Amino acid sequence: MKSVFTIISLTLLALLPVAPATADGLVVDKVYHPYVIANEQEFEWRLLSSHMDKGNRLGQRLGYGHSFGERVAVEIYMLGERDSQENFGLQAYEIEARWMITEQGQYWADWGMLFELEKQHQIDNWEAKIGVLAEKEFGKSSLTTNLFAIREWGQTLQSEWESQFRMQYRYRFILEIQPAIELYMGEDFVGIGPAIMGLHRYTGQRQIKWELGLITEVGHAGKDQTLRLDLEFEF
Repeated sequence: MKSVFTIISLTLLALLPVAPATADGLVVDKVYHPYVIANEQEFEWRLLSSHMDKGNRLGQRLGYGHSFGERVAVEIYMLGERDSQENFGLQAYEIEARWMITEQGQYWADWGMLFELEKQHQIDNWEAKIGVLAEKEFGKSSLTTNLFAIREWGQTLQSEWESQFRMQYRYRFILEIQPAIELYMGEDFVGIGPAIMGLHRYTGQRQIKWELGLITEVGHAGKDQTLRLDLEFEF
């Protein structure tokens, strides 16, 4: 366990010198686990609702994923967002790939990587993301970390690098109820809050997963809050 917290401390220190930047997207999102299940398919729906000093922001994401072999899974998404005129519409397209580097339990922590490419709808704006995923289980608890490097460029975006860090401490009380604490850092943002998640298994590989979290920004006096909901049906 000492090694886990040493790695986390070094990661947080590495993020501190990063210059603040204006984020085009939200820092709060799901915390990714490094695991891939062979021959699995899934449908996913995410909701993000943020109450910020400059107004409310609503985003949704609908995706379909499929694993290829035992180590790689690919998912495609359509992203929708409510604009300044309160109209909700298609905002972007995204393709995502997860690579499970190590077998679960093979080393002191389980490792994976995430690759994403996003294109805005009707605007020539792009975002590429690469991330390192790590998870360590000890007893009935799990500690998961995500560290991302992000590149933005395009028609209305200044080309720049950004970074994000996400962490989740989860207690596996029972399969259907697993409380957690989540931490998000990036782009002049620090947020923390509770979450709860679980899954219900049917026959074969069919199961439904759910996550619900409320993240409060602690980086300034505004105390912006983001509600996140994630539903996945895997089969």
